[in-house]
Amino acid sequence: MRLRIDFAYDGTDFHGWAKQPGLRTVQGVIDAALLQILRLTDADPEIRLTVAGRTDTGVHARHQVCHLDVDERILARAMGHLNGVAPQAALAHRMRHVLPDDISILSVCGAPEGFDARFSALERTYIFRICDDWRYLDPRTRHYVLPVKVPLNDAVLSTAADMIVGLRDFGSFATPNPGGTTIREVKVARWWRVPVLDTYVDEHSGTGAFGALPVGAGTLEFTIVADAFAHNMVRSLVGAQVQVGMGKKSLEWFADKLEHPLREGSTGPIAPQGLTLEHVEYPEDSAALAARAQAIRAKRTLG
Repeated sequence: MRLRIDFAYDGTDFHGWAKQPGLRTVQGVIDAALLQILRLTDADPEIRLTVAGRTDTGVHARHQVCHLDVDERILARAMGHLNGVAPQAALAHRMRHVLPDDISILSVCGAPEGFDARFSALERTYIFRICDDWRYLDPRTRHYVLPVKVPLNDAVLSTAADMIVGLRDFGSFATPNPGGTTIREVKVARWWRVPVLDTYVDEHSGTGAFGALPVGAGTLEFTIVADAFAHNMVRSLVGAQVQVGMGKKSLEWFADKLEHPLREGSTGPIAPQGLTLEHVEYPEDSAALAARAQAIRAKRTLG
């Protein structure tokens, strides 16, 4: 049967998602947990995880999705002494106890027919968080908010973000997989500054607590939603926009990089820790899953 696993992780101490010899990766740690829980041996069929979107070293996920195909008899090994608990729930329970604190299992369930964690996805949402005001730099958020030393121009950033939306070749900001393309459709791209609210008023008593800033107050958030993303695409787009927001590059320069896809040094990726995969969206109608997977496997063109 095919299982869908929804999970989250702090990417700080991981060398990305994909397994790499001698390195700690999200896939490697989850594989090891499944090996232990399901008591897998060389005689058992190999279990492979397929993820919605591979993340790079240091990138986080608030909502990531993967699937795996597993024999029901092997899955039953997760139950152990958990009498009356469904195998999927038992697996989720045991994974939560075996996995380290920087990975959280949100849910484990049977996947509907035609579901593919990667190819059935309609869209993915990423947010990149930046603090450009030292008054609001919070050491507690250092793993997922990137500090920038120069204040950024919010209005200029918003103008740049508007240029990104649409179907285009992002070759100036990404590298294709072998045989692939950097053509993607961006549905949403916007900057938003988290409000600084230093007064909290209780709606019942009318009294307030002053100076209690919410976590993230004053930070800039760049939200981008697309059907899929090419390698380094989000971080490179953010890096280029930050240069524009600092005044080091012009909006005309940024527009030219979008219009003429050419990878070069000035459009490299920004540091990874500000980036989080926030959500992966799938069709509500299970009958559309297989069709979506088939369509997204086709090589994209601007036509």
